[in-house]
Amino acid sequence: MNKKIRIVDTTLRDGEQRPGIAMKIEDKVKIAQLLDECGVYEIEAGAPGIEGGEYYQELRRRIKHSKISIWSRMSMGDLKKAVICKPDIIHIGVPVSYVQIYSKLKKNKVWVHKSIKECVGLILAENIQVTVGFEDASRADEGFMIETARQIKELGGNVIRIADTVGVLTPSRTNHIIQEILKKVDVEIEFHGHNDLGMALANSIVGAKSGARYIDCTIFGVGERSGNCDLREFVEAAGKQFDLGIDRTKIPVMEKTLEEMI
Repeated sequence: MNKKIRIVDTTLRDGEQRPGIAMKIEDKVKIAQLLDECGVYEIEAGAPGIEGGEYYQELRRRIKHSKISIWSRMSMGDLKKAVICKPDIIHIGVPVSYVQIYSKLKKNKVWVHKSIKECVGLILAENIQVTVGFEDASRADEGFMIETARQIKELGGNVIRIADTVGVLTPSRTNHIIQEILKKVDVEIEFHGHNDLGMALANSIVGAKSGARYIDCTIFGVGERSGNCDLREFVEAAGKQFDLGIDRTKIPVMEKTLEEMI
């Protein structure tokens, strides 16, 4: 039996960051329904405070099978807004490269771990599942990522999202990062690739082979800058290697619908 891989679709969050894409709430709900019918495990529906609570209420009414998730910065203010939306899952974006921690944010590793503890605690106290995204994991220190993954596991989190935030990963590096974390920490891995060097699909396939249980995709591969892993391409390329739970016949309908919206 093929290994089961769960598809996380982020068209409605990362996909909307592509220049020229701005969907109305009714358009987002329609896309979410199509993703649900297609068999996507999880729909990353947006970020708190942008669409408003009514949007998430409508999703909860319409979505029958897929889990609904929200992305949030590692900020207590943002997370409180996210909790009010009552999603199934909240993704916290956590900077793990020293470039982001020290140069961009002017913080340190102690601040990162202290903030993780506060944020994960807040989410789990509300009985909401949490995924911690390692932002800029492709340029991060492996030791720090392993140490941080251990902390998250001890706090009660179980899913780590490896994000190739600047789109520089290669398949061999993707395999190495995932394997090293899984060797040291009993967590589940989600992989989020960007296509700046045209490697999002290849990295996602290797990520799944290396032990990732969740793969992030978008319709048409839309996303920030050069985009993300294309849902159709991943399903076509990996469908015989893994059990994806996707109804391929629904993908052209989703693509046509999104094309008409943008």
